[in-house]
Amino acid sequence: MNEPLVTIICLCYNHAKFLQEALDSVLAQTYSNLEVIVVDDASSDASAQVISEYVRRHPHIQFIQHHKNRGNCASFNEAFGQSRGEYIIDFATDDVLYPERVKEQVCAFQTLPQDYGVVYTDADLINEKSIFLRHFYQRSASGELVPEPAEGEVFAHVLSRYFICPPTMMIRRQVLEELNGYDLALAYEDFDFWVRSSRSWRYHYLDKVLCKRRVHIASLSQQVYKKGDRQLQSTIQVIQKAQKLVRTSVEKLALVKRVKYEARHAYFTSNYPEALQLLEILEEETSADAESRVMRWLAKKRVPLQFLRRWYHGWRYRHTSA
Repeated sequence: MNEPLVTIICLCYNHAKFLQEALDSVLAQTYSNLEVIVVDDASSDASAQVISEYVRRHPHIQFIQHHKNRGNCASFNEAFGQSRGEYIIDFATDDVLYPERVKEQVCAFQTLPQDYGVVYTDADLINEKSIFLRHFYQRSASGELVPEPAEGEVFAHVLSRYFICPPTMMIRRQVLEELNGYDLALAYEDFDFWVRSSRSWRYHYLDKVLCKRRVHIASLSQQVYKKGDRQLQSTIQVIQKAQKLVRTSVEKLALVKRVKYEARHAYFTSNYPEALQLLEILEEETSADAESRVMRWLAKKRVPLQFLRRWYHGWRYRHTSA
């Protein structure tokens, strides 16, 4: 049986110090039928030089070099537009793949019905020095995974909670074609992709650790709730899209849960206009409860209670920064 072509789209922005480990992990894949496309999005460090040396030594690597920063969504779409793979991996070049990554996920896809569009897995979280921090999914004493992965139709799940480690996903090409790739109007892609794709496609969780996700201060995931960050406004746009996609009472409850969560975090990071915008969406979906009314008053008055969030996160995440 012929192996389907898999495209690994490697997105780089100022990853020079991580590139060797990342690209070596791509080249070390045990799966042979690979297409590798690397995009450098106008890095200001030595990333382009490092990539150029890899291309010189490995001519099969396709290299797209930007001279003006275009962002992750545009960079991915450009590479996807020239890709040929039946399956796609969106790979940030500060992360690392284990050698069996592609092979294991292709094997999983080949056992699934055609309406499965995404296979995702567990991951090791590492720091800037590649030191292991913990697994993405933690296991309870009884062996249950936390957060709990979801299978099949996951639309309500992706609305209400965060349970997918983004770099672990392998995506069926048809999914991205139907979505016309990532939304260029957004500052980040994960939440929007999950919402739009899961409305029509099913997801499969493969309980294996197949990549390393790097957690560091410059990663987008660490910047979502900075004051004035574009990502928060993008989250609001995705929620507005989700409003039009909700079909059931369960999905509506999931949406309400998400909006409450985002409003709370918007407020506690001093993003008062965004908090009020989210609370307006909440009122469109359900009657305001006491918490929402209090938060609206606090946001309108711009009462600063950010120290509570800083204290909580300092206590909650202290162990992951060691």
